[in-house]
Amino acid sequence: MKVIKSCLLLVVLAVISCNTNKKEVSELKTEQFSPQAVLDLNAIKTKKTLKGLSDFGRFPRNIDKDKKNWNFVGVKDWCSGFWPGVLWYAYEASGDEYIKSQAEKFTNSIKSIAYTPAENHDIGFMVNCSYGNAYRLTGNQEYKEVLLAAADTLATLFNPKVGTILSWPSQVHKFKHNTIIDNMMNLELLFWAAKNGDNKGLYDLARSHANQTMKYIVRKDNAVYHVGSFDEDSGKFLKGCTHQGYTDESMWARGQTWGIYGFSVAYRETGEQEFLDTAIKLSDHYINRLPEDGIPYWDFDDPKIPNAPRDASAAAIAACGMLELSKLVNTEELRLKYEAAAKGYIEALSSDKYLSGDVNQALLLHSTGHYPKNSEIDVPIIYADYYYMEALLRLKKMQQSKQKLNAMSAK
Repeated sequence: MKVIKSCLLLVVLAVISCNTNKKEVSELKTEQFSPQAVLDLNAIKTKKTLKGLSDFGRFPRNIDKDKKNWNFVGVKDWCSGFWPGVLWYAYEASGDEYIKSQAEKFTNSIKSIAYTPAENHDIGFMVNCSYGNAYRLTGNQEYKEVLLAAADTLATLFNPKVGTILSWPSQVHKFKHNTIIDNMMNLELLFWAAKNGDNKGLYDLARSHANQTMKYIVRKDNAVYHVGSFDEDSGKFLKGCTHQGYTDESMWARGQTWGIYGFSVAYRETGEQEFLDTAIKLSDHYINRLPEDGIPYWDFDDPKIPNAPRDASAAAIAACGMLELSKLVNTEELRLKYEAAAKGYIEALSSDKYLSGDVNQALLLHSTGHYPKNSEIDVPIIYADYYYMEALLRLKKMQQSKQKLNAMSAK
């Protein structure tokens, strides 16, 4: 009865309040964690933020320390797709038509990315997070056409000699063909387009990229390099190194979670056991090295730990990746292991320590972007909010599925 009353209280708070404050956040600490209750509060807060936005070509990216409002970037920034993605998730959670109308406007602003020469390897993040969710929730065929065009554009960065998509095509680096672990997340767009469009060769590109990443970027210690550098003419692997981690051989938290999520998707789409094995190894290594509260430091090997900054975005990505993985593993023991781990990360992120409340416009505090460049250190970042919303929705759907199965079993 106490759990039911707590959950009802959350619903009442969500309905009558237009602000998410610390009192409401504290109410989330129920005996039975309710992802819908958190989603309700997040949707209310997102709607409030929307009321102050009118330029649909500018997208929230981060919030400065001790500030309340988002800093904005243009459509070509790799983070542009996350804000419309947050809006689509907020609409999915709430059914609010105003949020949907704004999601459509921000999404439409990204259309040009699909039809211009690829200047960014993160087309998957930019277009799939926006148009992908838009199409999934509406079935609008215009969204589908943009997604298919974006996949073809992304594919132009594939080097068949190397077998991977080129990272940083518009920047000059020491080696001409670099591939970063982040790019595992862009493969989902290619896999999807291969199934839903005429360019079936996109499947082979995505599979090749995943295979080469597994072969060269995943290390023997079950951590990952941030960057794999290759000779663009011969395809020879030259070296693994870091760009955003502490050292070349350290364990950069967000990179590890890109790998967990990316290889889980690669297995889901191909059925190749090696991809599943890789996702499991990366997940186990991540779990084994986590601090007690389940939220990683920005790099597991920073000598300043425990005084190093955390990365809430990595925890949110890990939650999504492990919930995906939990549906793919072939034993009940592993399913329960990854599901429980993900749920723990989501609950930790939903605590007073990480959930923003009325501190600022973001949903989550304490993410770290590019520590070596002193950029976005211990601040809210939009992709943390995006994957947090995704994780909450995934957990909600899993709980609903279990409830239906239990109800059927009880009949």
